[in-house]
Amino acid sequence: MTTVRAAARSNFWALPGSDISLNVCPQMDFVHRAGLMSTDAFRSLMDVPVVGAPLSGGASTSELAAAVSEAGGFGFLAAGYKTAVEVQREIEHVRTRTQRPFGVNLFFPTKLPVDETAVSDYIEGLAGEAERYGVPCGEPRWSDDEWEGKLELVARERPAVVSFTFGCPASAIVAQLRGHGIAVWCTVTRPAEAKVATAAGVDALVVQGSEAGGHQASFDDTDAAPVGLLALLQLVRKATDLPLVAAGGIANGEAVAGVIAAGAAAAQIGSALMLTPEAGTSPPHRAAFKADAPTALTRAFTGRRARGIVNRFMRDHDAAAPKAYPQVHYVTVPLRAAARAAGDAEGINLWAGQAYPLAEAAPAATLVARWGAEAHAVLRR
Repeated sequence: MTTVRAAARSNFWALPGSDISLNVCPQMDFVHRAGLMSTDAFRSLMDVPVVGAPLSGGASTSELAAAVSEAGGFGFLAAGYKTAVEVQREIEHVRTRTQRPFGVNLFFPTKLPVDETAVSDYIEGLAGEAERYGVPCGEPRWSDDEWEGKLELVARERPAVVSFTFGCPASAIVAQLRGHGIAVWCTVTRPAEAKVATAAGVDALVVQGSEAGGHQASFDDTDAAPVGLLALLQLVRKATDLPLVAAGGIANGEAVAGVIAAGAAAAQIGSALMLTPEAGTSPPHRAAFKADAPTALTRAFTGRRARGIVNRFMRDHDAAAPKAYPQVHYVTVPLRAAARAAGDAEGINLWAGQAYPLAEAAPAATLVARWGAEAHAVLRR
Protein backbone atom coordinates (compact mmCIF):
# COMPACT_ATOMS: atom_id res chain seq x y z
CA MET A 1 0.00 0.00 0.00
CA THR A 2 2.81 2.40 0.80
CA THR A 3 4.23 1.98 -2.70
CA VAL A 4 0.87 2.78 -4.30
CA ARG A 5 0.45 5.87 -2.14
CA ALA A 6 3.92 7.21 -2.89
CA ALA A 7 3.38 6.72 -6.60
CA ALA A 8 0.08 8.54 -6.42
CA ARG A 9 1.70 11.53 -4.72
CA SER A 10 4.49 11.77 -7.27
CA ASN A 11 1.96 11.48 -10.07
CA PHE A 12 -0.37 14.24 -8.95
CA TRP A 13 0.43 17.02 -6.50
CA ALA A 14 4.18 17.16 -7.16
CA LEU A 15 4.03 16.82 -10.96
CA PRO A 16 7.83 16.96 -11.44
CA GLY A 17 8.93 19.00 -14.44
CA SER A 18 5.56 20.71 -14.77
CA ASP A 19 3.89 23.85 -13.47
CA ILE A 20 0.44 22.23 -13.40
CA SER A 21 0.65 21.90 -9.63
CA LEU A 22 0.42 25.69 -9.46
CA ASN A 23 -2.41 26.03 -11.94
CA VAL A 24 -4.75 23.06 -11.50
CA CYS A 25 -6.67 24.60 -8.60
CA PRO A 26 -6.05 28.35 -8.72
CA GLN A 27 -9.02 29.07 -6.48
CA MET A 28 -7.25 27.20 -3.66
CA ASP A 29 -4.10 29.33 -3.70
CA PHE A 30 -5.34 31.73 -1.05
CA VAL A 31 -3.93 32.42 2.40
CA HIS A 32 -5.41 30.69 5.44
CA ARG A 33 -7.90 33.19 6.72
CA ALA A 34 -11.11 33.01 8.74
CA GLY A 35 -12.84 29.73 8.06
CA LEU A 36 -10.85 28.81 4.94
CA MET A 37 -8.42 25.95 4.52
CA SER A 38 -5.09 26.76 2.93
CA THR A 39 -3.95 24.89 -0.16
CA ASP A 40 -1.45 22.92 1.91
CA ALA A 41 -4.03 22.08 4.58
CA PHE A 42 -6.48 20.70 2.03
CA ARG A 43 -3.82 18.81 0.07
CA SER A 44 -2.43 17.28 3.25
CA LEU A 45 -5.62 15.21 3.49
CA MET A 46 -4.91 13.24 0.32
CA ASP A 47 -2.16 12.44 -2.12
CA VAL A 48 -4.54 12.34 -5.07
CA PRO A 49 -7.73 14.42 -5.33
CA VAL A 50 -10.10 11.47 -4.88
CA VAL A 51 -12.56 11.35 -1.98
CA GLY A 52 -14.40 8.11 -1.28
CA ALA A 53 -18.06 9.02 -0.85
CA PRO A 54 -19.78 8.08 2.43
CA LEU A 55 -22.16 5.40 1.16
CA SER A 56 -24.84 5.16 3.83
CA GLY A 57 -27.05 2.12 3.94
CA GLY A 58 -24.58 -0.74 3.79
CA ALA A 59 -21.97 -0.10 1.10
CA SER A 60 -19.83 2.04 3.39
CA THR A 61 -17.41 -0.04 5.49
CA SER A 62 -14.34 0.62 7.57
CA GLU A 63 -12.39 -1.55 5.11
CA LEU A 64 -13.40 0.68 2.19
CA ALA A 65 -12.63 3.93 4.01
CA ALA A 66 -9.23 2.65 5.08
CA ALA A 67 -8.41 1.30 1.62
CA VAL A 68 -9.19 4.61 -0.08
CA SER A 69 -7.12 6.60 2.41
CA GLU A 70 -4.24 4.13 2.44
CA ALA A 71 -4.09 4.29 -1.37
CA GLY A 72 -3.62 8.06 -1.26
CA GLY A 73 -7.22 9.24 -1.53
CA PHE A 74 -9.44 10.38 1.32
CA GLY A 75 -11.78 7.77 2.76
CA PHE A 76 -15.08 8.38 4.54
CA LEU A 77 -17.16 6.44 7.02
CA ALA A 78 -20.92 6.86 6.72
CA ALA A 79 -22.49 7.28 10.17
CA GLY A 80 -26.06 7.38 8.88
CA TYR A 81 -28.43 4.63 10.11
CA LYS A 82 -25.84 3.39 12.62
CA THR A 83 -25.63 3.84 16.37
CA ALA A 84 -22.88 5.97 17.85
CA VAL A 85 -21.39 2.80 19.34
CA GLU A 86 -21.25 1.16 15.91
CA VAL A 87 -19.60 4.24 14.41
CA GLN A 88 -17.01 4.29 17.18
CA ARG A 89 -16.12 0.67 16.42
CA GLU A 90 -15.72 1.49 12.76
CA ILE A 91 -13.48 4.46 13.54
CA GLU A 92 -11.32 2.21 15.69
CA HIS A 93 -11.22 -0.39 12.92
CA VAL A 94 -10.12 2.15 10.31
CA ARG A 95 -7.27 3.20 12.58
CA THR A 96 -6.01 -0.38 12.78
CA ARG A 97 -5.76 -0.42 8.97
CA THR A 98 -4.30 2.99 8.15
CA GLN A 99 -2.63 5.97 9.79
CA ARG A 100 -3.78 8.19 6.95
CA PRO A 101 -6.49 10.88 7.45
CA PHE A 102 -10.14 9.92 6.96
CA GLY A 103 -13.54 11.48 7.57
CA VAL A 104 -16.92 10.71 9.12
CA ASN A 105 -20.21 11.81 7.55
CA LEU A 106 -23.25 12.73 9.69
CA PHE A 107 -26.87 13.29 8.72
CA PHE A 108 -28.04 16.74 9.78
CA PRO A 109 -31.43 16.19 11.50
CA THR A 110 -33.70 18.37 9.40
CA LYS A 111 -37.34 18.01 10.49
CA LEU A 112 -39.64 18.89 7.60
CA PRO A 113 -43.47 18.96 7.52
CA VAL A 114 -45.06 15.56 6.82
CA ASP A 115 -48.55 14.67 5.61
CA GLU A 116 -49.38 11.80 7.98
CA THR A 117 -52.47 10.84 5.99
CA ALA A 118 -50.35 10.45 2.86
CA VAL A 119 -47.93 8.25 4.81
CA SER A 120 -50.82 6.06 6.05
CA ASP A 121 -52.17 5.76 2.52
CA TYR A 122 -48.71 4.78 1.28
CA ILE A 123 -48.44 2.04 3.89
CA GLU A 124 -51.80 0.65 2.73
CA GLY A 125 -50.48 0.67 -0.83
CA LEU A 126 -47.52 -1.46 0.27
CA ALA A 127 -49.75 -4.32 1.47
CA GLY A 128 -48.82 -6.36 -1.57
CA GLU A 129 -45.13 -5.95 -0.82
CA ALA A 130 -45.67 -7.10 2.77
CA GLU A 131 -47.47 -10.17 1.48
CA ARG A 132 -44.80 -10.81 -1.15
CA TYR A 133 -41.95 -10.80 1.35
CA GLY A 134 -43.82 -12.18 4.34
CA VAL A 135 -43.06 -9.26 6.68
CA PRO A 136 -45.14 -6.30 7.87
CA CYS A 137 -44.21 -2.73 7.07
CA GLY A 138 -42.31 -0.85 9.73
CA GLU A 139 -43.73 1.95 11.85
CA PRO A 140 -43.29 5.48 10.46
CA ARG A 141 -41.30 7.68 12.79
CA TRP A 142 -38.91 10.59 12.86
CA SER A 143 -35.39 10.18 14.22
CA ASP A 144 -32.43 12.49 14.64
CA ASP A 145 -30.09 9.53 13.94
CA GLU A 146 -28.42 9.95 17.36
CA TRP A 147 -27.31 13.46 16.44
CA GLU A 148 -26.00 14.56 19.83
CA GLY A 149 -24.29 11.24 20.52
CA LYS A 150 -22.52 11.29 17.17
CA LEU A 151 -21.42 14.90 17.59
CA GLU A 152 -19.91 13.96 20.95
CA LEU A 153 -18.27 10.93 19.35
CA VAL A 154 -16.53 12.81 16.55
CA ALA A 155 -15.45 15.59 18.91
CA ARG A 156 -13.85 12.92 21.08
CA GLU A 157 -12.37 10.77 18.30
CA ARG A 158 -11.26 13.70 16.12
CA PRO A 159 -11.27 12.34 12.58
CA ALA A 160 -9.57 14.65 10.12
CA VAL A 161 -12.90 15.75 8.63
CA VAL A 162 -16.55 15.65 9.66
CA SER A 163 -18.97 16.24 6.79
CA PHE A 164 -22.70 16.89 6.90
CA THR A 165 -25.55 15.86 4.61
CA PHE A 166 -29.16 17.21 4.48
CA GLY A 167 -28.23 20.50 6.10
CA CYS A 168 -25.57 22.57 7.80
CA PRO A 169 -25.12 22.84 11.57
CA ALA A 170 -25.04 26.18 13.34
CA SER A 171 -21.82 28.16 13.39
CA ALA A 172 -21.31 27.30 17.08
CA ILE A 173 -21.17 23.58 16.29
CA VAL A 174 -18.85 24.19 13.34
CA ALA A 175 -16.56 26.29 15.54
CA GLN A 176 -16.57 23.63 18.26
CA LEU A 177 -15.50 20.92 15.83
CA ARG A 178 -12.84 23.14 14.29
CA GLY A 179 -11.64 23.91 17.79
CA HIS A 180 -10.90 20.18 18.17
CA GLY A 181 -8.74 20.30 15.06
CA ILE A 182 -11.45 18.80 12.84
CA ALA A 183 -12.11 20.23 9.38
CA VAL A 184 -15.81 20.63 8.58
CA TRP A 185 -17.32 19.97 5.17
CA CYS A 186 -20.94 20.42 4.10
CA THR A 187 -22.75 18.93 1.11
CA VAL A 188 -24.68 21.46 -0.98
CA THR A 189 -26.91 21.23 -4.04
CA ARG A 190 -27.59 24.91 -4.74
CA PRO A 191 -25.71 28.22 -4.46
CA ALA A 192 -28.06 29.37 -1.66
CA GLU A 193 -27.02 26.36 0.43
CA ALA A 194 -23.38 27.11 -0.30
CA LYS A 195 -23.85 30.61 1.09
CA VAL A 196 -25.46 29.26 4.27
CA ALA A 197 -22.61 26.79 4.83
CA THR A 198 -19.95 29.40 4.09
CA ALA A 199 -21.53 31.77 6.60
CA ALA A 200 -21.48 28.97 9.20
CA GLY A 201 -17.69 28.78 8.87
CA VAL A 202 -17.19 25.39 7.21
CA ASP A 203 -13.85 24.57 5.60
CA ALA A 204 -15.00 23.07 2.29
CA LEU A 205 -18.12 22.23 0.32
CA VAL A 206 -19.09 18.97 -1.32
CA VAL A 207 -20.98 20.09 -4.43
CA GLN A 208 -23.50 17.38 -5.34
CA GLY A 209 -24.80 17.41 -8.89
CA SER A 210 -27.96 15.79 -10.18
CA GLU A 211 -25.94 12.84 -11.50
CA ALA A 212 -25.08 11.58 -8.01
CA GLY A 213 -26.42 8.29 -6.68
CA GLY A 214 -28.25 7.95 -3.39
CA HIS A 215 -30.05 10.73 -1.58
CA GLN A 216 -30.07 14.27 -2.86
CA ALA A 217 -28.50 16.29 -0.05
CA SER A 218 -30.69 19.38 -0.40
CA PHE A 219 -31.40 21.15 2.88
CA ASP A 220 -35.17 21.33 2.24
CA ASP A 221 -35.76 18.17 0.14
CA THR A 222 -37.01 20.34 -2.69
CA ASP A 223 -39.08 19.09 -5.62
CA ALA A 224 -37.19 21.43 -7.96
CA ALA A 225 -35.15 19.81 -10.69
CA PRO A 226 -31.58 19.24 -9.43
CA VAL A 227 -28.72 20.99 -11.19
CA GLY A 228 -26.08 19.09 -13.14
CA LEU A 229 -22.59 19.05 -11.65
CA LEU A 230 -20.77 21.16 -14.23
CA ALA A 231 -23.29 24.00 -14.04
CA LEU A 232 -23.50 23.72 -10.26
CA LEU A 233 -19.73 24.00 -9.82
CA GLN A 234 -19.76 27.28 -11.72
CA LEU A 235 -22.71 28.64 -9.76
CA VAL A 236 -21.27 27.65 -6.37
CA ARG A 237 -17.84 29.02 -7.28
CA LYS A 238 -19.48 32.40 -7.85
CA ALA A 239 -21.08 32.19 -4.39
CA THR A 240 -17.99 31.22 -2.34
CA ASP A 241 -14.22 30.86 -2.46
CA LEU A 242 -14.16 27.75 -0.26
CA PRO A 243 -12.51 24.60 -1.69
CA LEU A 244 -15.05 22.55 -3.63
CA VAL A 245 -15.29 18.76 -3.78
CA ALA A 246 -17.25 17.72 -6.87
CA ALA A 247 -19.72 14.83 -6.57
CA GLY A 248 -21.95 13.17 -9.13
CA GLY A 249 -21.27 11.00 -12.17
CA ILE A 250 -17.48 10.78 -11.65
CA ALA A 251 -16.15 7.29 -12.35
CA ASN A 252 -12.67 7.56 -13.86
CA GLY A 253 -9.55 9.72 -13.96
CA GLU A 254 -10.68 11.69 -16.98
CA ALA A 255 -13.77 12.82 -15.06
CA VAL A 256 -11.61 13.67 -12.02
CA ALA A 257 -9.49 15.89 -14.27
CA GLY A 258 -12.63 17.39 -15.77
CA VAL A 259 -14.10 18.60 -12.48
CA ILE A 260 -10.72 19.94 -11.37
CA ALA A 261 -10.49 21.92 -14.60
CA ALA A 262 -14.01 23.17 -13.85
CA GLY A 263 -12.95 24.58 -10.48
CA ALA A 264 -13.11 21.70 -7.99
CA ALA A 265 -10.24 20.89 -5.64
CA ALA A 266 -11.07 17.17 -5.60
CA ALA A 267 -13.63 14.64 -6.82
CA GLN A 268 -15.89 12.58 -4.57
CA ILE A 269 -16.57 9.13 -6.02
CA GLY A 270 -19.19 6.70 -4.76
CA SER A 271 -20.85 4.38 -7.28
CA ALA A 272 -17.54 3.53 -8.96
CA LEU A 273 -16.35 2.08 -5.62
CA MET A 274 -19.41 -0.06 -4.95
CA LEU A 275 -18.11 -3.16 -6.73
CA THR A 276 -14.80 -3.15 -4.85
CA PRO A 277 -14.24 -6.13 -2.55
CA GLU A 278 -13.99 -3.73 0.39
CA ALA A 279 -17.49 -2.29 -0.13
CA GLY A 280 -20.47 -3.74 1.73
CA THR A 281 -22.66 -3.69 -1.38
CA SER A 282 -25.17 -6.57 -1.21
CA PRO A 283 -25.08 -9.39 -3.80
CA PRO A 284 -28.33 -8.33 -5.55
CA HIS A 285 -27.12 -4.73 -5.67
CA ARG A 286 -23.80 -5.86 -7.18
CA ALA A 287 -25.68 -7.91 -9.76
CA ALA A 288 -27.79 -4.89 -10.75
CA PHE A 289 -24.60 -2.90 -11.40
CA LYS A 290 -23.65 -5.38 -14.12
CA ALA A 291 -26.77 -4.56 -16.15
CA ASP A 292 -27.53 -1.31 -17.93
CA ALA A 293 -30.92 -0.25 -16.57
CA PRO A 294 -31.46 3.51 -16.31
CA THR A 295 -31.42 5.46 -13.06
CA ALA A 296 -34.09 7.81 -11.75
CA LEU A 297 -34.88 9.95 -8.73
CA THR A 298 -37.49 8.47 -6.40
CA ARG A 299 -39.07 8.83 -2.96
CA ALA A 300 -40.43 5.27 -3.02
CA PHE A 301 -37.94 3.76 -0.59
CA THR A 302 -37.30 6.51 1.97
CA GLY A 303 -39.59 9.48 1.36
CA ARG A 304 -36.62 11.63 0.30
CA ARG A 305 -35.49 11.96 -3.31
CA ALA A 306 -32.66 9.60 -4.15
CA ARG A 307 -31.16 8.31 -7.38
CA GLY A 308 -31.16 4.59 -7.98
CA ILE A 309 -31.40 1.98 -10.70
CA VAL A 310 -35.01 1.64 -11.83
CA ASN A 311 -36.61 -1.60 -10.64
CA ARG A 312 -40.07 -3.02 -9.98
CA PHE A 313 -40.53 -1.42 -6.56
CA MET A 314 -39.65 2.02 -7.92
CA ARG A 315 -41.99 1.64 -10.91
CA ASP A 316 -44.87 0.40 -8.77
CA HIS A 317 -44.67 2.88 -5.89
CA ASP A 318 -42.85 6.06 -6.91
CA ALA A 319 -45.97 7.95 -7.97
CA ALA A 320 -47.66 7.40 -4.59
CA ALA A 321 -44.60 7.98 -2.39
CA PRO A 322 -45.03 11.02 -0.09
CA LYS A 323 -42.36 13.52 0.88
CA ALA A 324 -41.74 12.05 4.33
CA TYR A 325 -38.19 11.34 5.44
CA PRO A 326 -37.19 9.38 7.45
CA GLN A 327 -40.72 8.13 8.12
CA VAL A 328 -41.00 6.22 4.84
CA HIS A 329 -37.47 4.90 5.31
CA TYR A 330 -38.54 3.15 8.50
CA VAL A 331 -41.75 1.90 6.85
CA THR A 332 -39.85 0.11 4.07
CA VAL A 333 -36.84 -1.14 6.07
CA PRO A 334 -38.37 -4.60 6.80
CA LEU A 335 -39.51 -5.02 3.20
CA ARG A 336 -36.11 -4.14 1.80
CA ALA A 337 -34.30 -6.35 4.32
CA ALA A 338 -36.46 -9.32 3.35
CA ALA A 339 -35.99 -8.68 -0.37
CA ARG A 340 -32.24 -8.34 0.11
CA ALA A 341 -32.09 -11.60 2.07
CA ALA A 342 -33.99 -13.28 -0.75
CA GLY A 343 -31.56 -11.89 -3.34
CA ASP A 344 -34.37 -9.94 -5.01
CA ALA A 345 -32.96 -6.82 -6.63
CA GLU A 346 -36.47 -5.78 -7.70
CA GLY A 347 -37.49 -5.01 -4.12
CA ILE A 348 -34.54 -3.02 -2.75
CA ASN A 349 -33.13 0.45 -3.19
CA LEU A 350 -30.40 0.16 -5.82
CA TRP A 351 -28.69 3.49 -5.17
CA ALA A 352 -26.43 4.39 -8.08
CA GLY A 353 -25.23 7.46 -9.92
CA GLN A 354 -25.71 7.98 -13.63
CA ALA A 355 -22.19 6.69 -14.42
CA TYR A 356 -22.63 3.43 -12.47
CA PRO A 357 -22.05 1.18 -15.55
CA LEU A 358 -18.38 2.27 -15.39
CA ALA A 359 -17.90 0.66 -11.95
CA GLU A 360 -15.34 -2.15 -11.84
CA ALA A 361 -14.87 -5.10 -9.52
CA ALA A 362 -11.33 -4.15 -8.57
CA PRO A 363 -9.62 -3.32 -5.26
CA ALA A 364 -10.15 0.25 -4.09
CA ALA A 365 -6.39 0.87 -3.96
CA THR A 366 -6.03 -0.12 -7.60
CA LEU A 367 -8.84 2.22 -8.65
CA VAL A 368 -7.65 5.22 -6.63
CA ALA A 369 -4.11 4.90 -7.98
CA ARG A 370 -5.37 4.56 -11.54
CA TRP A 371 -7.73 7.53 -11.25
CA GLY A 372 -4.88 9.68 -9.92
CA ALA A 373 -2.58 8.67 -12.75
CA GLU A 374 -5.29 9.19 -15.39
CA ALA A 375 -6.19 12.62 -14.02
CA HIS A 376 -2.54 13.65 -13.95
CA ALA A 377 -2.05 12.56 -17.57
CA VAL A 378 -5.11 14.47 -18.76
CA LEU A 379 -4.16 17.65 -16.91
CA ARG A 380 -0.61 17.56 -18.22
CA ARG A 381 -1.97 17.35 -21.76
